[in-house]
Amino acid sequence: MDALTPCLELAVTTSANEPRVSTRQLAKHLGNKHQSLFELVKNHRADFEQLGILRFQTGVIEGRGQPEKFAMLNEDQATLALAYSKNTKRVRELKVQLVKVFGMARRAADLRKSEYLPGYHELHNTMHVLANGSPNERHVHVNVNKLLNKFAGIEAGQRARAGVPQQALLIVGQMVASKAAQSATDHHDGYQCIKSNLQALQGAIALGVSHG
Repeated sequence: MDALTPCLELAVTTSANEPRVSTRQLAKHLGNKHQSLFELVKNHRADFEQLGILRFQTGVIEGRGQPEKFAMLNEDQATLALAYSKNTKRVRELKVQLVKVFGMARRAADLRKSEYLPGYHELHNTMHVLANGSPNERHVHVNVNKLLNKFAGIEAGQRARAGVPQQALLIVGQMVASKAAQSATDHHDGYQCIKSNLQALQGAIALGVSHG
């Protein structure tokens, strides 16, 4: 069958602020054996390295537990891998998916740099002042981050990999949290103010969705 399997969603992984996709994912979407695609990349390694650092990793083969080497390709390298493949309908559709997912990854990275990071520093500077030398200050920052992760639907340690919708929620949440913390008397009060304001915002969003 030439069409892409609808249930498969191509996803990129952001590492060192650069989105990449694995040869294993590409092979799965192409309906090819991974080893064939991996050998193509290795055989033309010099070509791929002209487009950026070629990163190799080792994982396990699903269901067998055996080690398997694969490559993590940036956008240009992934496009080149498809250019070296026969230009079937499946390959053309996968090229379109690549453009979309890498585009979304770039937009998420831009949001993170321009909106998220400044808001992050502003919020945690405020919490630092409210902690006022408390020996538990580290936990104050951790707990505030947990509140925001829960609000935005992001797992711990996954903020850099979050998509545009989650990044947007995180940015809005940080703005609300910063404003709430600025009126607090100490870090305990700040945490409670942030928690109640985020819960109120989440409730308003849920109500808006239900009436949409």
